[in-house]
Amino acid sequence: MARVVCIHGIGQQHTGERELHRFWHPAISDGLLRARAPFTLGEDDVRCVFYGDLFRPPGRTLALADPPLGAPDVAAGLERDLLLALWAEAARTDEAVLPPDARTLARTPRTVQRALNALGRSRFFAGIALRAMVLDLKQVRAYLCDPDVHEAVQRRVADAVTDRTRVVVGHSLGSVVAYEALCARPDWPVRSLLTVGSPLGIRPLVHDRLRAGAQGRPGDWPGSVEHWTNIADEGDVVALVKDLRPLFGDRVRSHLVHNGARAHDATRYLNTPEAGRAVADGFGPAD
Repeated sequence: MARVVCIHGIGQQHTGERELHRFWHPAISDGLLRARAPFTLGEDDVRCVFYGDLFRPPGRTLALADPPLGAPDVAAGLERDLLLALWAEAARTDEAVLPPDARTLARTPRTVQRALNALGRSRFFAGIALRAMVLDLKQVRAYLCDPDVHEAVQRRVADAVTDRTRVVVGHSLGSVVAYEALCARPDWPVRSLLTVGSPLGIRPLVHDRLRAGAQGRPGDWPGSVEHWTNIADEGDVVALVKDLRPLFGDRVRSHLVHNGARAHDATRYLNTPEAGRAVADGFGPAD
């Protein structure tokens, strides 16, 4: 009966819920400690929702790598446009990345290759293979555009939330999943939403595709939530829009933190005092 439900982002197809829990629970606990919260959370109080297996091709063994994807596999539309947006943000925050120029407006396959090459030289994507970048783009598109994938992910979140759940944490694409789940189920007893490394503010690619419940619109307040905290690192390319208030309202508490070389790392976000205070916001004396 989890009191805190956590939702991971892209690129987790080779992990699992228990492995994620092994890292996320201590990070959340450290954040509470930094925030001087008057309580702690046991291991059973935190549950990690896992959906990465939905993106793992069937029949593969652990010895095989990701599919050999490259520039030609980046689909026109959302995948290509998101890649170019990430390239522009990486160039803004990293002097080692050559910025896109007017020629990128054509959005040709050659442009896609240039974008992948540029991102491969960035600090943010250091150590990430080209095929992994392409696969991550496809995961975002699948969740946002494939109804079957979207329904399967949302079902897993719904199965994790109980009448004891007070906090939902979403990292990266998981913040999109969390926002949509809370908008769709305003009857949930969740009081606090914590989003970290979030792409929710990327317009029109992500924000304008949000499903905000049957009668809702992108930008609506997420359901029963009383406190929403969004945390971003200045160098986090995925969190392209650092301040969500212009899109979701002034009630969103927006914070910038410094995660060092691993700007997008979930645990580096979660062990901050800002994250600890956001988690603590969900609990009252009776909880």
